[in-house]
Amino acid sequence: MVTFHDPRQNLLLAALPPADFAAISAYLEPVALRLGESIYEPGMPLGHAYFPGTAIVSLHYVTSSGASSETAGVGHEGVVGIPLFLGGGNIPGFAAVQTAGQAFRLGSDVLQREFNRAGALQALLLRYTQALIAQTTQTAACNRFHSIEQQLCRWLLLTLDRIPSGELTMTQELIGHMLGVRREGITEAAGRLQAAGHIRYRRGHISVLSRAGLADRTCECYGVVKKEIGRLMIA
Repeated sequence: MVTFHDPRQNLLLAALPPADFAAISAYLEPVALRLGESIYEPGMPLGHAYFPGTAIVSLHYVTSSGASSETAGVGHEGVVGIPLFLGGGNIPGFAAVQTAGQAFRLGSDVLQREFNRAGALQALLLRYTQALIAQTTQTAACNRFHSIEQQLCRWLLLTLDRIPSGELTMTQELIGHMLGVRREGITEAAGRLQAAGHIRYRRGHISVLSRAGLADRTCECYGVVKKEIGRLMIA
């Protein structure tokens, strides 16, 4: 039996004034998201927006050859499904569950109705969209200019910001898929981090032993994304 927490574990929902939250609370449906589950496919009509609590959802772009890489991650700070209120209708990539956990979903009709009221929810969703664009832009720059080790440290730190513990269930192959690099590159980078005492890797589980160590070895991209999310979501 899964026990669902308060929807306001999601920071967007928590930031809503009581009256605005009350207007959608009865329509929020709790869902348990499984690791690897796809919640959006390319070109698929979007029926719901997802507000993660303990789950993390990875947004991917897929090439014509079938290769893909993560463009952004969404955890308790955000929402998956921005085309619903921006008017796009669907997405060119896919959204898959990176970390299993809980989320609350909201029907597209309710979301669009409340967004069009031009109240607090609209302002929050637009600020979050700007933060997501910043994350996507920084990810593209990081993947182009920084080493695999720096990218891995950035990815681990952003993931840690969204989960309550330092334990990640994630294979090196899946991380390579997220970053769009070969598994061998992840194996070498993870090996160096483990040798330095910053992480411990065993059978698909990563334990972060030194967050400060990861922060010392990452690039500026982690700090830029974290600062922008904080600036826009606290504003």
